[in-house]
Amino acid sequence: MLEQIKSNVSVAWINNIGEIPQSAWDALALPLATPFLEWEWLHNIETSGSATPRTGWLPNHLTLWRDRSLIAVAPLYVKGHSYGEFVFDQQWADLGYRLGIEYYPKLLGMTPFTPAEGYRFLIAEGEDEPELTALMVREIDHFCDRNALSGCNFLFVDPTWRLLMAELGYASWMHHSYIWQNQGYQTFADYLTSFNANQRRNIKRERKTIATAELKMQILTGEEIPKSLFSLMHHFYGDTCDKFWGGSKYLTKKFFEQLYPKYAHRVMFVVAEAPQNPRQPLGMSFCLTKGDRLYGRYWGSLQEIDCLHFEACYYSPIEWAIANRIQMFDPGAGGQHKMRRGFPARPNYSLHRFYDPRLSQILTGYINQINQQEQQQIDYLNQDLPFNS
Repeated sequence: MLEQIKSNVSVAWINNIGEIPQSAWDALALPLATPFLEWEWLHNIETSGSATPRTGWLPNHLTLWRDRSLIAVAPLYVKGHSYGEFVFDQQWADLGYRLGIEYYPKLLGMTPFTPAEGYRFLIAEGEDEPELTALMVREIDHFCDRNALSGCNFLFVDPTWRLLMAELGYASWMHHSYIWQNQGYQTFADYLTSFNANQRRNIKRERKTIATAELKMQILTGEEIPKSLFSLMHHFYGDTCDKFWGGSKYLTKKFFEQLYPKYAHRVMFVVAEAPQNPRQPLGMSFCLTKGDRLYGRYWGSLQEIDCLHFEACYYSPIEWAIANRIQMFDPGAGGQHKMRRGFPARPNYSLHRFYDPRLSQILTGYINQINQQEQQQIDYLNQDLPFNS
């Protein structure tokens, strides 16, 4: 239902992204650096059964319209838990429980299951972004009040947008991720020269292990990718989840299959093949790319092969990134072992607003101290980077 919020601007809350024309949504999303707010990606997450009310993700996308033109949108979800977010707010939920506050449900802005920086409101070029952002924040406040939601949280936010939201009263909570930056490398050998001698030998040894095993590493992008690899990637993803992440197998097989063919132009697979059976990959990693950015998402293998994880998830993608002038590579969540392979710790932020005054007072009273401790942790981690001084 459309509701007028100012002269010639109306608001609608949409429970199904399919109700919004892809062309209208992508006119706002395609100019952004991140691929994870594009209609096809989010639509696939919903229609594949990955993020649905049944799994605890109720889509509630906030949209602003001028006449019949979409001028702004916020991808949002009502959550009854904190799974699949990669920002661990259970301590806030526990605090709410001890204060007698119902922490769930809450309103969440992020791309489901995607700990990659870049979330923001999507606003049409030429519009007054601060004005529309303020309108959307007020509408979110009203929505949360009407529906007795404890708060609104935005995760892995765009750094510039964070500053705008801070002016509107959102508290910034610092976290960290591991990010590779292209320092003007022309070749993988250039990249190796950035390391100290000991780590340079380690990386060469790890890559030699793959060569000795006679594995062929092949990178496929876009139309080069056969349809069969998308369903196979789900198998690898599921196997890795079962081995290492317990109950965190969030994406369905249908999600991977639906990436083909409409979203294949964003996909990059790193495929490990044995020469005696090239049609049966032994391992794969799954990345997305857009512009000068590369994002590692998932990986898996049929058998334990020494150093294959490092090759498929870091070295081959970095080599491809250098050749294709990629400037930033986010390899995915977690893992201090990434630092030894050229991924320093770097801050990322989430934004939070609690509507209960007790929780809000504690958040604003302690968040600076929490962030200072996080910055100290980042500084400590980066002291051990194996780079040339």
